[in-house]
Amino acid sequence: MVQEKPRVVQEYVPGKQVTLAHLIANPKKELCEKLGIVDAGAIGILTITPCEAAIIAADAATKTAAVQIGFMDRFTGSVVITGTVSAVEAALRQVIVLLADGLGFSAPKLTRS
Repeated sequence: MVQEKPRVVQEYVPGKQVTLAHLIANPKKELCEKLGIVDAGAIGILTITPCEAAIIAADAATKTAAVQIGFMDRFTGSVVITGTVSAVEAALRQVIVLLADGLGFSAPKLTRS
């Protein structure tokens, strides 16, 4: 007798949300090197669903302040920006406002370490 393997069906149903908005002020050089980032006064991290909204977030961030895109993945919704602490904070806040107020996303408070 052949025993059937249980079949698992996974379904991805994203909501409209920013799940993480975090600023790392004055990251250690080792962290920057591991991420492939050079001379960052601050690193901003966003995780967004639906993941295509990462493109909107990266665009808004770079138009808001003097930040650079350290990483963006439109397939996972991850965005990493770099710049001075004040520029990264301004960019992250604007992205949260745009997505939450403008596009109806739920968003967390900006956290910082």
